[in-house]
Amino acid sequence: MTYCIQPLPLASFQSLFDLTEEALHAVGARRMVAEPPRSAPCRVSLTDAEPGERLVLTNFRHLDAPASPYRADGPVFVREAAVEAHPEPGELPDQLTRRLLSVRLYDADWLMTDAEVVEGAELDARLRAWFARPEAAVIHIHTARRGCYLAAAVRA
Repeated sequence: MTYCIQPLPLASFQSLFDLTEEALHAVGARRMVAEPPRSAPCRVSLTDAEPGERLVLTNFRHLDAPASPYRADGPVFVREAAVEAHPEPGELPDQLTRRLLSVRLYDADWLMTDAEVVEGAELDARLRAWFARPEAAVIHIHTARRGCYLAAAVRA
C-alpha cells in the first residue's frame, strides 16, 4: 500500500513573516536564522533551511481532533522563502530519510494504535507495512530526539 507525505499548509504561516520581532513574541513565535546545516527542517517545503536562511519558529496544532486524547501541538520551523511541497505518492523528502524519527500510527478515531522509533532510511518500508493494516488512517512523523512534528503520511 502506498502513501503520500503531507506538509503543513503555507497559508497557516504567511501572516507571520511580516510581523515585527515584538509582534512575533506576542504570539509566541520567534524569527530565527538557520546556523548549522540540517538544523532547521521546514514543515511547509519539507526541506532543511540553508545556513543563514531566515525562518519563523512557532507553535502549531498538528493533531486537532477535538475528541482525541492525543490532540497535540508543538514547535515548527517555517522558512520565510518556503514553497509548499507536493511529494508524489511513495516519495519521501530527503529531510525525513536522514533523521532518527518517532512515527505514530492513528486510526480513524485518532487513537494511537502503534508507534516506533525508526531510522529515516527505513521509513518507506515501515509506512508501507503500516498502511497494509486496515485500521491505519494517518501516520504522524516526528523527530525522535526533540519530538517535534515533521509531517503526516496518508494513504495515496
